[in-house]
Amino acid sequence: MTAEVVETPIIKIIDRVRREVDDRLAAFLDAHPAPVADREVAEGYRLLREFVVGGGKRIRPTLCYWGWRGAGGDVGPEEPVITVGAALELYHAGLLVHDDVMDGSELRRGRPTIHRSLARQEDRPVGQAFGQSAAILLGALAQAWADELLSVAGSDGPGMRAAWRLFDQMRSEVICGQYLDILARACDDGGSERALTVVRYKTAKYTVERPLQIGGALAGADPALLEAYSRFGLPLGEAFQLRDDILGVFGDPSVTGKPVTDDLREGKQTVLIAQAFARARGPQRERLRAWHGDPGLDERHAAELRQVIVETGALAHVESLIDLRVDQALAALRDCAIPSQASEALTLLAGRLTHRVL
Repeated sequence: MTAEVVETPIIKIIDRVRREVDDRLAAFLDAHPAPVADREVAEGYRLLREFVVGGGKRIRPTLCYWGWRGAGGDVGPEEPVITVGAALELYHAGLLVHDDVMDGSELRRGRPTIHRSLARQEDRPVGQAFGQSAAILLGALAQAWADELLSVAGSDGPGMRAAWRLFDQMRSEVICGQYLDILARACDDGGSERALTVVRYKTAKYTVERPLQIGGALAGADPALLEAYSRFGLPLGEAFQLRDDILGVFGDPSVTGKPVTDDLREGKQTVLIAQAFARARGPQRERLRAWHGDPGLDERHAAELRQVIVETGALAHVESLIDLRVDQALAALRDCAIPSQASEALTLLAGRLTHRVL
C-alpha cells in the first residue's frame, strides 16, 4: 500500500475538521456584531472577522482534534472538540494581532496587518497610534470571545474542567514566552539557550503540546497519555518554530505571507541568529552587528546577512536541530498507546508542520 493511499482518509478528515472549525467561527462571529451603531466600530469588527475567517492553517484545532481522537473521543459527538478548536483559533487570532503591533509588522498572511489597515483608512481617524491602540482592543476582544466559546463547548464535566485548566496554562506560558522574546531584543541577548527557552514557551507548548493535551483532556485522557503527548509535542513544536525562523530569513514571501527581511530588520533573537553570532569571526561578525536589527535594512544588506548565516554553518546547524527534534517526536509517538489512525495522522502532521506544506 502506498503512502498516498494511507494518507488520503486522514487528509480528508483534516480538511473536514478545518471546514467545521471555520463554520463554527463564522457562525459565532456572525452572532456577535458590534453592540453600538457606530460605523467606525463596525469597521473594526469587520476587519477582525475577516482576519479570523479569512486565513490561517488551523494547526491548533487540528492537533486538538487528533489529541481528542487519540484519547478515544470519537465514541462521542464531535461538536465539543470543534468548538474548543475554534476557541483556540480565536485566542490565536488575538495573539497574532498583538504580536504584529509589537513587531511593527506590515503584512500578515499576505495582507496588511490589522493595525496598519486601521491606521491607513481614509474615512476614519488615522495615524500609527490610533491603529496600534485599536488593534490592541480588537486582539483583546478576540481573546475574550475565546473564553466565551469555551464556556459553551460542553458540559461542566471533569474532561471540560481539565481542558480549561490546560487552556489557562497555555495562555500563561505563551505570554511568558512572548515576554522573554521582547526582553531578548531589548537587551540584545542573542544566546542560544535563551532563544530555545523562547521557542519552547512561545511556540512549542502553545502550538503543539497544549492543543494536543487539551483535546486529550476533553476526551478524558489519563495523565500517562497527556505526558506522552508532551513528549511528542514539545520537540515537534520546537522543530516547527526552528523551521519558521529559517523561513523568516530564507523563505518565499508569496508562501509565508510576510516580507523576508522582517525578522532581520526587527532584530529577532532566534536560534539561527544566535548560532550565526556564536560562529562568526572578523568581518562576518561586523556585518551581523551592523545590520541585524537595523530598521533601515535593505535587501542588499539582508542578502549579506543570509550569506553570513550560511557560511558560518548556522543554517546547517539549525537544520540538524530540526531533524533531531522530529526524530525525538516520532520516537515518542511510536511508544504512545493511541489508535493507529491517530498515530498515522500525527506522523503525517509532524512532516507537514516541519516542512510547511499544511
